[in-house]
Amino acid sequence: MEFKLESKFKPAGDQPQAIQKLTANLMSGIKHQTLLGVTGSGKTHTMARVIEKIQKPTLIISPNKTLAAQLYQEMKEFFPHNGVHYFVSYYDYYQPEAYIPQTDTYIEKDAKINQEIDRLRHSATQDILSRRDVIVVASVSCIYNIGSPENYQNVSLQIRPGQKISRKDFMLNLITLQYKRNDIDFKPGTFRVRGEMIEIYLVTGEKLLRVEFSGNKISNTSISPVGPHSNFKLQDSSFTLYPATFWVAPQDKVNLAIENIKLELQERLKELKQRNKLVEYQRLERKTNYDLEMLKETGWCQGIENYSSQLEFRKPGSPPFSLVDYFNYFNPVRNSPPTGPSGARKRAGGVSNGVNPDGSLIFIDESHISVPQIKAMSIGDKARKETLIDFGFRLPSAIDNRPLKFTEFQERQKQTIYVSATPAPYELERSGKDVIEQIIRPTGLLEPSIEVKKTENQIKDLMNEIEKEVTKKHRVLVITLTKRLAEEISTYLEERNIKSQYLHSEVKTMERPEVLKNFRQGKFDVLVGINLLREGLDLPEVALVAILDADKEGFLRNKTTLIQTMGRAARHLQGRVILYGDKITMSMQGAIDEINRRRKIQEAYNKKHHITPTAIIKDIRDWGFSKPEDVALEFSARGGSASGGDLVQDRKLLEKEMKIAAKNLDFERAAKIRDLIDNFNKK
Repeated sequence: MEFKLESKFKPAGDQPQAIQKLTANLMSGIKHQTLLGVTGSGKTHTMARVIEKIQKPTLIISPNKTLAAQLYQEMKEFFPHNGVHYFVSYYDYYQPEAYIPQTDTYIEKDAKINQEIDRLRHSATQDILSRRDVIVVASVSCIYNIGSPENYQNVSLQIRPGQKISRKDFMLNLITLQYKRNDIDFKPGTFRVRGEMIEIYLVTGEKLLRVEFSGNKISNTSISPVGPHSNFKLQDSSFTLYPATFWVAPQDKVNLAIENIKLELQERLKELKQRNKLVEYQRLERKTNYDLEMLKETGWCQGIENYSSQLEFRKPGSPPFSLVDYFNYFNPVRNSPPTGPSGARKRAGGVSNGVNPDGSLIFIDESHISVPQIKAMSIGDKARKETLIDFGFRLPSAIDNRPLKFTEFQERQKQTIYVSATPAPYELERSGKDVIEQIIRPTGLLEPSIEVKKTENQIKDLMNEIEKEVTKKHRVLVITLTKRLAEEISTYLEERNIKSQYLHSEVKTMERPEVLKNFRQGKFDVLVGINLLREGLDLPEVALVAILDADKEGFLRNKTTLIQTMGRAARHLQGRVILYGDKITMSMQGAIDEINRRRKIQEAYNKKHHITPTAIIKDIRDWGFSKPEDVALEFSARGGSASGGDLVQDRKLLEKEMKIAAKNLDFERAAKIRDLIDNFNKK
């Protein structure tokens, strides 16, 4: 399919010239451009129009998960019939493996994976490899190692009616793909067996696949979207089943990789023995041999990413595979039919997989902070890995499991558009004369007015200002310097009957969009935060932005940061900013001057074209992602058959499930089933 944009808005203000210039430059082969777009000028709409005109797979890199979620929602609305995906780090909590020599403390890797985000990551990579009308909105973590796209594709299983394969061999293939058999707790990444029928809950969490056997061949396949009233539909064509994890390799490659790991282990042990590092010798030997045994028996082990260079047969020091490589990976079979039961694929025109000649398009949103983040990622990772290697916790090749270095990212960049209201010198230098300004807002809205106040009694004054806005049913952003202060101010406001909430990096990824949605809906009036309330947040209801300690010169109060933060009030007709500071710093003055410059440009445009500023009206979107455990529970309530009919009304079956969950001490699941029983009783 082609990209087809759906929008009730037509380009206006500076948008038409920006779209025309960006598109023309892309068509002529320009590699680097910058879109300097002020807050509220419709940068996202401009990006969407360019994507529609260029018709290339697109990666949009955002500096954090919250902005990525907002961009994802907007792109999903612009392109409802195309593949739009969300790709961010899937950890709710992450403690990397580390060793502190000073105290002889080994910290084992500890992480809590968000299964919903994992599902979305798989959905994104699978679409990248199977279609061209795909947009992935990712955080900067997309430059981390996620495994070879060639391995991910080549181990995939082709399933089609009439295919000759026994039920036993089919299940072995599913296990090789890291799907786990679970006849009781049916959830994404598992399969269950019902006689001659196997049901697979796809790792993407969106569909269930049923495969029926007759003797040693597949008699038919059917598929159903996940939901309480969905029915299975017969599949006449083939279906490609991708792995349930990114770290999967064909068995023959795994066996060869194991031998290579053994060789490296022997060389490293010999080196440690010569240096009389016997403790490190024993650590490394025990740990690595255990991992090798797991790899041999299951094709997977804890920390398998540390062996990625051997599994992918990369040379020492060579860059890892990241999401950027999936976009650049040339898959000549995107439109080619499968040719064999084992998943063998036809090479179109004899061309082997390699770099995608058609290329892709990259937008780096809020580039002034995204680019520095990309630059810094590999440095800290390297120091931690070197310590683990030196003290015998990992093989030397583990250092190749890392994010891309900045030079490696630059080598992989195709045509790139840097997007920011405050582009940094790096983007401006790379773009040269190809810097396109988008300052005029289609709505005619002006930049917010700015007032500077002393810090003495700033909280008392802030309370008075908040009360003024709340009586008008306006929203307020309060920007602090620390997480603790954000929480304390939020609590202080609540104690004085002002509905408030804080938002910072410790709020879970999947909860942040819901917080912003509730804020816009007026469930609370004041949102207090630090960094997350800056770049790109689209909150038209915000009339006041209060920046505490604005004169504390530094990263959180420099010119760029202040301009970005002030911009949160630029979508409201009565938008204003209060800077609390005892002096006007160079950063404050620079930000004020730039805001005033942009305000004058908009005023002149409005006067020339007789435009009366109008408020931005933007729909409040649902986040749209249900929790996977809720979906799995809903499916379990079908009576264990997943036959596609309505939810069963048999309370006894649900009560049995509830008792099993309680017996297994899974009280959360038991409570959910109890609520489900109550709902059925009310029907």
